[in-house]
Amino acid sequence: MPISHTPRRIACLQPSATVILDAIGELGRVVACTRYCADVVPEVADGSRAILADSWTADTAQIVAARPDLVIAAVPYQEKAVSEILKAGARFLGLAPKTLADVYTDIATIAGAVGGIDRGEEVIAKMQRHIEQVQARTTGLARPRVFCEEWGRPVIASQGWVAELVEAAGGDFVGAPARQAAPEDIARLDPEIIIAAWCGARERVPLETIISDRGWQSTTAAINGQVFCIRDEFLNTPAPTLVQGLDALAFAIHPDLFPETKGIRRITDVPAATVSNSAP
Repeated sequence: MPISHTPRRIACLQPSATVILDAIGELGRVVACTRYCADVVPEVADGSRAILADSWTADTAQIVAARPDLVIAAVPYQEKAVSEILKAGARFLGLAPKTLADVYTDIATIAGAVGGIDRGEEVIAKMQRHIEQVQARTTGLARPRVFCEEWGRPVIASQGWVAELVEAAGGDFVGAPARQAAPEDIARLDPEIIIAAWCGARERVPLETIISDRGWQSTTAAINGQVFCIRDEFLNTPAPTLVQGLDALAFAIHPDLFPETKGIRRITDVPAATVSNSAP
């Protein structure tokens, strides 16, 4: 019987890696992961794995104690921690996706590392088909201006892959992806739809507060009640879960064409009088 040279014990310090391993049927190799991994793949919290705080505060000794032969994390990562991980004999794979093409590359890379190249290609093809199907349904439709943010203090626009998903869902992404934005600059762009998907906040973004505190009451989005929160991991986890984010975006942008999905919440508490009487 041939000897396998693929890693058998993987520590995932990035939720997307855990999602990818689950999607290709290799979750059994995960021996340690973060608590945020458990948010997107609840099965990892079954008591058989070490659950770490998060990628940045995880104790290196705790990671090494899990005896991984491969550690996967987002980069840039803690230089000292990487050195200690390598000294312990584990390999280190750093992920830094910015676009959907990068996400597909990460899936292929992880799948290849565990000997599942074909399964990785299947996952990629399934994602691409889903995105193409949504895009085909929005071709020729009016394209509303969409601002989507991944953090609110300060305001940081969502990543490049989210901008691509917004475009696929039939909207025009306004602002610069993955860049800090001044609230007044976004107000001048007058988005017709505002979407907040704050890292780590799940669906708990205070939509009404951010509209009033930033002076966005006079934006078209606020006036028409087109302000949404989409569950964090659906847009901020660069993995197959992005198709769930796409479905939520499609509903927010074209609710007459796409059904409401789980993981999306709409603003409910901006009184019309407040909106109409507010200065731009």
